[in-house]
Amino acid sequence: MKLPIQGDGAIRRKSLYGTCSENTYAGVLSFMRRNYSRDLSGVDVAVSGIPLDLATTFRPGARLGPAAVRAASVQMNELLAYPWGFDPFDELAVIDYGDCWLDAHNPMTISHSIVEHARTILASGAKMLTFGGDHYITYPLLKAHAEKYGKPLSLIHFDAHCDTWPDDSPDSLNHGSMFYKAVKDGLIDPATSVQVGIRTWNDDFMGINILDAPWVHAHGPQATLEKILSIVGKRPTYLTFDIDCLDPAFAPGTGTPVAGGLSSAQALAIIRGMGPVNLVGMDVVEVSPPFDQSEITALAAAHIAADLLCVLRNQKLARR
Repeated sequence: MKLPIQGDGAIRRKSLYGTCSENTYAGVLSFMRRNYSRDLSGVDVAVSGIPLDLATTFRPGARLGPAAVRAASVQMNELLAYPWGFDPFDELAVIDYGDCWLDAHNPMTISHSIVEHARTILASGAKMLTFGGDHYITYPLLKAHAEKYGKPLSLIHFDAHCDTWPDDSPDSLNHGSMFYKAVKDGLIDPATSVQVGIRTWNDDFMGINILDAPWVHAHGPQATLEKILSIVGKRPTYLTFDIDCLDPAFAPGTGTPVAGGLSSAQALAIIRGMGPVNLVGMDVVEVSPPFDQSEITALAAAHIAADLLCVLRNQKLARR
């Protein structure tokens, strides 16, 4: 009798589907133990990391975020996903594509490297779930996604910061101006985009719909979800989750923490309702392990990512 694979499924599993038996404290640390592979044949979702934090405005360390999120995911495929009650990998083909190669000593090449990394994955028909890195990475990712799916896209943006502060330098790696540039470039439609959890001021939010943190606290996750769905409708939508959307009590390990944010429970309740959204791409960014405590920030990020995969699994089955 052939024994099931036990341990190191990330490099030993032959199929894109299924879950292997793993010791949570040992083995190759791909995200949720998915196959490490650059073969995109038959892949529904490619997980990858973009370890960039060269131009953060406060605390650095997000370059270590992708590795931390992978490490925090080890226990999450030990049981069926909660509250879903299934293993998403029975029906959803997910690989860990590894990290985007960046030449940190030649910063002006970085944006192009990210765009090319994304183009390669998207050309296969796979969707992307990307771990940052600082939030700048979303700008080149949006460029590649808009090429693939057509522009403008709708944007669902979870954050403490609106990231629409002006910066017209074409070579800037500013992680506070990505969506200013995305609106200016026509990559996203502000009228059908929404920012959730905001608690910093900007004189010009560029027409993007704002559901700030006090609004979410006052109205609750269900009302927030309903408002998001009414704004983006069925349009191709990119979802980006800056972990500092969460209050520092739930996510201390981030570069620019702001008090008064969402709880993990609030954020997960909203994410789990994303089934009606036409998600074309996703990222989770700004996890900075040097400032984390007991991996709680990385764990929150890993849970958000895992729930997004469960949403995509249900969407795949609904299309059959």
